[in-house]
Amino acid sequence: MVRAPDEERLARLDLSVLAEPNDSGVHDLVARFGPCEALDRVMHEGPDSRFAARLGEERGDRLLERAERLGARWLVPGDLEWPSQLGDLDLSAHDGHPRAVPPLGLWLRGPLDLRTSVLRSAAVVGSRAASGYGIRVAVELSAGLADRGWASVSGAAYGIDSAAHRGSLVAGGVTVAVLACGVDMAYPRGHHGLLDRIGQEGLVVAELPPGSHPTRSRFLDRNRLIAALAPGTVVVEAAYRSGAANTTTWARRLGRRVLGVPGPVDSPLSAGVHAQIRDHGAVLVCGASEVVAELGSLGEALTEATAEASRAGLARADAARPHDGLGVTEMRALDGLGVGSWADLTAVAQRSGLSRTEARVALVRLVERGLATRHEQRWRAVAAGLR
Repeated sequence: MVRAPDEERLARLDLSVLAEPNDSGVHDLVARFGPCEALDRVMHEGPDSRFAARLGEERGDRLLERAERLGARWLVPGDLEWPSQLGDLDLSAHDGHPRAVPPLGLWLRGPLDLRTSVLRSAAVVGSRAASGYGIRVAVELSAGLADRGWASVSGAAYGIDSAAHRGSLVAGGVTVAVLACGVDMAYPRGHHGLLDRIGQEGLVVAELPPGSHPTRSRFLDRNRLIAALAPGTVVVEAAYRSGAANTTTWARRLGRRVLGVPGPVDSPLSAGVHAQIRDHGAVLVCGASEVVAELGSLGEALTEATAEASRAGLARADAARPHDGLGVTEMRALDGLGVGSWADLTAVAQRSGLSRTEARVALVRLVERGLATRHEQRWRAVAAGLR
């Protein structure tokens, strides 16, 4: 398993406790001096610094121990599981828009590998006060994505977000919930059960340390991560001014594809979607097959680019990686496997978007590489191979 040095991991963790998400000043310190010296400079800024009030908060090994008890882990750049596309955030400043920066690290709760889970994914977002139409469309859309081996990324809010997560779970697919609070917090409280299930079968992701509560600015900062993780964002329902519109703004700034599901012409909840299509060039889609048709080449390109980067050793790792040399087909098959449960050939083919023959050949190669194991006519990913 490839990991960043422990001292750098701890320094990034401590900085994430002291600084708010999307802090460009701290990011620049880390880029210039490295995380350890950046932490030292922040710690010695004096009693009037913006970090002083948090110097007494839980940090370091104690926070890691607490997170481990919660079933959470700390991920940083340089880890094999780190999604390299988050680096695009550092390139998002243009046209007078405020600058965004990648996270110092991410807290994860769940059995899956974040990087491979989002290679073929779509962010599915929309209104909290969704209509029955919007809920139905979001469930069917995410279930359809899951049937095609695609993950759904969303924010676990009421309305469209939760419908997207549930649709993916019902179909046995992968869903990723990105929170504006700690991974141990249920927000909204009514989604405690949903988030627990996502933490058992998918991934719960947060930039903030465990125990952190959401704020309005944290929701807006969280939206940049949803947009950055997926090749494209699908808006199911949204008013003119909404969090979903904020996410699509980030997606466009990051060069991601924006797609919109049309609704009734007299529905205020679809007005924002129609504006995205009419004024901002969003692609009109009516179902999962059209989403995959629009984003499929982007997901494949990202998968191949990641594989090439691994083969070329461009991801800050000196040791050989388990995925080195894997082609797109093998990566898709690996995406279609679960770590904690066995899957038959039909399930792998459905989740990965491969034919049964392609899936069978890819699974043989994954077993040969030690990335999967077989028992009779079922396969399962090897956890060590995913991290």
